[in-house]
Amino acid sequence: MPKNPLSRRQFMQIGSGALVATTVAKKVLQPTILSASPRPVSPSDTVRFASIGTGIRGCEHLQASLSVPGVQCVGVCDLYDSRHTAAREAVNNPSVAATRDYRSILDRKDVDAVIIATMDHNHRRIFEDACAAGKDIYCEKPMSHTPEDGFSMVDAAQKNKRMIAVGSQRVSSVLYAKAKEIYDSGKLGEVFCINAYWDRNTPSGAWVYPIPPDASEKTIDWNAFLGEAPKVAFDPVRFFRWRCFRDYGEGLGGDLFVHLLSGIHFVTSTNVPASRAVSSGGLYHFKDGREFPDLIETMYDYPNFRVTVRCNLNNAGGEFIGFYGTKGTMIIKDATLSYKPEDTRPEPEGYSVFGWPKSLRDQYYAKWHDEHPEPPALGWKVDGEGESYANPPGYSDTVDHHANFFNAVRTRKPVVENEMFGNNTSIGCHLANYAYFNKSVAVWDASAKKIVKG
Repeated sequence: MPKNPLSRRQFMQIGSGALVATTVAKKVLQPTILSASPRPVSPSDTVRFASIGTGIRGCEHLQASLSVPGVQCVGVCDLYDSRHTAAREAVNNPSVAATRDYRSILDRKDVDAVIIATMDHNHRRIFEDACAAGKDIYCEKPMSHTPEDGFSMVDAAQKNKRMIAVGSQRVSSVLYAKAKEIYDSGKLGEVFCINAYWDRNTPSGAWVYPIPPDASEKTIDWNAFLGEAPKVAFDPVRFFRWRCFRDYGEGLGGDLFVHLLSGIHFVTSTNVPASRAVSSGGLYHFKDGREFPDLIETMYDYPNFRVTVRCNLNNAGGEFIGFYGTKGTMIIKDATLSYKPEDTRPEPEGYSVFGWPKSLRDQYYAKWHDEHPEPPALGWKVDGEGESYANPPGYSDTVDHHANFFNAVRTRKPVVENEMFGNNTSIGCHLANYAYFNKSVAVWDASAKKIVKG
């Protein structure tokens, strides 16, 4: 510890009255993008869509679409019959057409676009069929179930010239737009370290969803659910808690890592996967037959920085991303954003020189002060001010994400989170799981488009 209680900098600040309060009032951000526009949309510009998958997230998408001008849901599809009713309730339309067979949706000429909100392992098949049918696609995250699936989906989208949006909605958030503005301004300096976590502490947060009382082989198309997955006997737990099982999902990687990685990629203008990853964690609390851990932490290497991501289903820590730069720190915590500058003005060494003889120490200080003259009296200024922002009350980045997608359908101008962006963040999920289950470093071989052991 330094022996002098006040540094020269602190002394000068007190003398000039320049000490600043550490608390900065939050500014409420204003929605400025498409969903906030009251402009009416002509009938000829109305986008007619259908949702393939109307479970939890599917119904949230349907409800969000009601807030987007010029959008109409004309069909819904799910393998569980009771979800047809739930979907109709979500769009306030008891007569909207419903089916178990997604192909009948793709055959319809009045469907411009589809939302794919199914289990992850069925994304590729539906996605590629939708591209071939000429439909634009909003695909839930993670885009792919395997790296091979992801590149096949990218090829299908580009071959058929489809507008694609992947569903990590932070990319369309006004809060993340502000974070990107701060990052791009250079206020953070050089950022080499980014830490992120998303922690939950409820059975629902760990996908322990209740099984509906009418769930049976009569109300669920079990074979269609399995698709290309291994054939097993009907099991409603696998159907409703599919994120727990490797045949159908990617666990915390596919549920939460992908949101954090998408936000990081967006803010830093990164559109490549990490070069390698190493994971640690375990299954500590939810020992209910699931295959994925309830705690996983992964370190990623990118070309210019390192990212650490953690998800823990045993503590309600919420959502967090920290960007740690040489000139400042930026924190996204749930619905708030804060920026704090580092005080990087020059200051003489105040620790190691106390191991020097006094004469040498005095000589060092005299030379340092000659080379760093003090500013004029009352001329001291703080390098920068902190900033703090919050989402507007009732704000939904899901609505904005939908608005951006449907505008892309009209204009044919790609969204940020297109098939390439979505594929790169999905690869991050696959790297994390590969490293965890193989107990090794996972290396991304870009030339071979596959993960290899490091």
